[in-house]
Amino acid sequence: MTTMGAGMDGQVGRRRGALLAATTLAAALALTGCGAGDGAQDSAGSAAEAPPANGGEAGRDAAAGAPEGAGAGAPDLRVDQRAIIYTGRMRVQVDDVDSAAREATAVAIQAGGFVGGDQRRSADADAVAELELRVPAAKFTGVVEEIAKLGEQQSRQIDTQDVTEESVDLEARITSQRARVESARRLLSRATSITDLVSLENELGRREADLASLEAKKRRLADLTALSTITVSLAGPAAKDTEEEAETGFLVGLRGGWKAFVVSMTVLLTVLGALLPWLVAIGVPLVALLVVLRRRRKSPAPVAPVSAPPPVPATRSAP
Repeated sequence: MTTMGAGMDGQVGRRRGALLAATTLAAALALTGCGAGDGAQDSAGSAAEAPPANGGEAGRDAAAGAPEGAGAGAPDLRVDQRAIIYTGRMRVQVDDVDSAAREATAVAIQAGGFVGGDQRRSADADAVAELELRVPAAKFTGVVEEIAKLGEQQSRQIDTQDVTEESVDLEARITSQRARVESARRLLSRATSITDLVSLENELGRREADLASLEAKKRRLADLTALSTITVSLAGPAAKDTEEEAETGFLVGLRGGWKAFVVSMTVLLTVLGALLPWLVAIGVPLVALLVVLRRRRKSPAPVAPVSAPPPVPATRSAP
């Protein structure tokens, strides 16, 4: 009996131990699942708060998929995130070219830009000033409008160039080239022979030169997108409005030939007028001398008298 009681107590103890272990395992699994859910929620929240890493492409896709009525006051990321080069050319007729040039320069400087070039011709009423202004892209339109108010605007041309794809491609190439440079540096640090050392140094120099060239292109592209170029022509009241266009045809040729003939005759008469005093001073005495010499040649020479020949003695005949 004692033995059977002890066996039953052992079985009950084992069952309780198994039940306790199962309860402990279930609690552990529940805690693990809650921790994973919280971590997933935290990761999702961080991902939602973090900005897109591809330079705004995710934002543009989200803006494209959003309804039109949502976020009406938010900026259009599809335009703001693009790299665009703005260039403008305009011609304005003003009363005082120098004064207008100073005002245009002041407008560019106040906008945060500078003068990239300044060429001026003449100082009279037909004076013309060519200004190359570099202004921030955000102030491009405002500066153009301010310069147009300096006088009477005669022409305006605005050009844009979208270089977003080129900029993204350039950035990717720079990242890849930097990795290649780092790889070459690691290999160079592990070189064990002179041949490998020289070869790796040459390869590293070539890769660094390519990286420097790509970075220079990136800086140039960034300068063109950050600062827009405006070429301003300030013309005086007597300056021509537009450049003469090339014309062709019979009448155009005839008119050009007549102009050339008139110019040639003018030059010829000018030279003749300059030589006329010399011709009178030297030519008249020379002509008179030639006339005198010619008359002397034509006058007959005096004829000498002819004497009779001496008589010829008669000849005797032989006996």
